[in-house]
Amino acid sequence: MKKGKDITTFEEYLDKTYGKVGTEERADFDIKAKSFAIGEIIREERKQAKMTQEELARRTGTRKSFISRIENGHSDIQLSTLYRLIEQGLGKKMHISIQ
Repeated sequence: MKKGKDITTFEEYLDKTYGKVGTEERADFDIKAKSFAIGEIIREERKQAKMTQEELARRTGTRKSFISRIENGHSDIQLSTLYRLIEQGLGKKMHISIQ
């Protein structure tokens, strides 16, 4: 029998692979997934603005390597840095919603 053959939904896959919601392992996965998603948003907005990583870094007082790490989901950033990237660097407005 193949591993995971009894899994029928994506949620079941996440539970089996990363643990149930509320466990430390699942929380770690969720944080990394959200970091990756934020990086993808920044990358897409930067590309739509026809801007290089180097230009975004220059506009926000950071380094190209930092922008690269964020876009690849390999760096946690402070909320103030996220605002600076989105609003100062990309000229967009950012709104946060807590549900």
